[in-house]
Amino acid sequence: MQESHAVKKTMMIRTCRWSVGLHILSVILSSLHGCSARDTITMKSSIVDGQTLVSAENSFELGFFGPSRSSNVKRYVGIWYTSNPQTIVWVANRATPLSDKSGVLKIADGCLKLSDKKGKVYWYKERQYKRLNIMAKLNDTGNLILYDVDGLKRKLWQSFEHPTDTFLFGMKNDENLVLTSWTSEDDPAPGNFTFKQDPQANRLVVMNRSITCWRSWRESGKMFELVKSLTIKEDDTQVQKNERIVMNFTGELQYWKFDWGMKDWSLRWWEPKDRCSRYNYCGNFGSCNINSTLPCKCLPGFKPKISEKWNAGKFEDGCSRTSTSYGTDLLSLKRMKLEYPETSYIINNEEACREECLKTSQCQAYTVNASNTDRQLSCLTWTEELKSIQEDQDDGYDLYVRVPVSDIAPTLRSCLTCGTNFVPYPLSTGPNYGDPVYYSFDCDMDTGQLSFMTPSGNYTVTHVDPTASIFDIEMQAKEPVNCHAMHSLGSKILQLNRSSPFNVTSSCSSNFTNDSPLKSTIEVKITWKPPLEPTCNSSADCKEWPHSTCNITGTGQKRCLCNSAFRWDGLGLTCTPGATGQLTDSFNKSKTLPLFLIVSLPIAMALLCAILSISLWRTKMVKKRGKCGLWSIFYSIHIQCLPPNTVSF
Repeated sequence: MQESHAVKKTMMIRTCRWSVGLHILSVILSSLHGCSARDTITMKSSIVDGQTLVSAENSFELGFFGPSRSSNVKRYVGIWYTSNPQTIVWVANRATPLSDKSGVLKIADGCLKLSDKKGKVYWYKERQYKRLNIMAKLNDTGNLILYDVDGLKRKLWQSFEHPTDTFLFGMKNDENLVLTSWTSEDDPAPGNFTFKQDPQANRLVVMNRSITCWRSWRESGKMFELVKSLTIKEDDTQVQKNERIVMNFTGELQYWKFDWGMKDWSLRWWEPKDRCSRYNYCGNFGSCNINSTLPCKCLPGFKPKISEKWNAGKFEDGCSRTSTSYGTDLLSLKRMKLEYPETSYIINNEEACREECLKTSQCQAYTVNASNTDRQLSCLTWTEELKSIQEDQDDGYDLYVRVPVSDIAPTLRSCLTCGTNFVPYPLSTGPNYGDPVYYSFDCDMDTGQLSFMTPSGNYTVTHVDPTASIFDIEMQAKEPVNCHAMHSLGSKILQLNRSSPFNVTSSCSSNFTNDSPLKSTIEVKITWKPPLEPTCNSSADCKEWPHSTCNITGTGQKRCLCNSAFRWDGLGLTCTPGATGQLTDSFNKSKTLPLFLIVSLPIAMALLCAILSISLWRTKMVKKRGKCGLWSIFYSIHIQCLPPNTVSF
């Protein structure tokens, strides 16, 4: 009995110990959980390096961090997403890092303050609230808010009003918003790039110090919509915590969204997305085409301001008008986008907009936009130089630029422009333009796209250089091709024969870049031969070609043949006195006839003399066989071939 009683007593003691142990463990875990889940700093609490604040729903965390790749010890106070990898969205002391891990973030002297063990202050909230009972709280939007506890939690300060490089869901997009990039991937110090809103033009802007890098279209564009979608009202409970916009140190304004399947952030959108998206990349009156290896070209009727810089690939100086007159002619350009004008007004029809532009001496261009809501027509006119021009845009519009037709088509036989492409003589887009031999081009009037037509298919023309007689076309390539081999390959694919006036050069440009949507294209250069004299039906057709007359050539075709003492210069497209330019077949036949007679007549006479001499010799040989040797034969021939009135011995 005593043994049984002792066993029971021992078991009761063990049970009691386990109960006490579990209770103590529960208290400890509860305490640890309370510490780890703390989301506030009060006047009686603080956090040190190694401790953090965590928002109520475990979305964001505030604490100390240091760049992983930095060799020096630099400690910052920041806010980041609790998910891996660590993604910093706000930094307090970005310009003044601590040099050790002795930092303390606390409320002292009526403000939120960051200091080290020696009391040196590295960051603080400027305004002091010494008479108030204040508290700092990290909420689930990533916003650190300083409250007046006794004043119904009145907001005294919040990090959302002082962002660093990241725009989070719930921030206000107004004239006070400025995002400043990091200096580098591991240095949160203020960098060169800033993002802000231009309140006057209602646009988003990215600046590289004082230089504009990118501007959104007025109240439109993907990035404008994204920023607007992340802006919510104070009472909006549908909080999105998985999206952010970052002003990256590379100069890109980036939109990121968390991919829950991949458990990582995904870059969904960015600006500028390519070189043509950069602000005024091709300069004033310069048009940018992202599908072309050479992206910039002057609008038809314009020329580079500084040719040397333009030819070297430096386009910032842009283009200027070929002539000083605006004229009353209008150049029609399709699918164009450019910097929005400052003024616009409602009109009844497109003709009214055209008349308004032509009667204004400073009007450079106009377009008409139809509203998607009320179907009203808006007339947009530009009185300043045209900037940030982009062509071949799906959301572009029809633009009409004032340019004298003489600056676009210097001759009546010249083709009109095809979009932004200047089509010089002799190239032809139809039977009434250019030279019929060069009729290998097609212009899509709806898109303004110029194509080169070959037996193997049509190819987009991306650039035409009339001074060098070269144009570029795009050819699809499944993989990068050696440009040296493109000479024979291109000719074979295009099926250009020897009689063709076109020839593939040995140079080409591969377009396998991330900057272009056409990553699998090759830009092939094609030259054209100098043309013959222009075709004609009557002398009236030759008025544009001085010193020429409409005559029939040796091939039976009528052309404006140069008059005597003039020769056709196929490069200069003119009859040049004393020049050594290209000669046509008819020119060769007509001009070289006297030379042919001068050379051929003496030869014919010599042959005739030889035949007569041989005939005479044979006759003499029959009569006097054996009496004459070799010298007599030579003498006989010599006598017969002497010119008249010549003494012989």
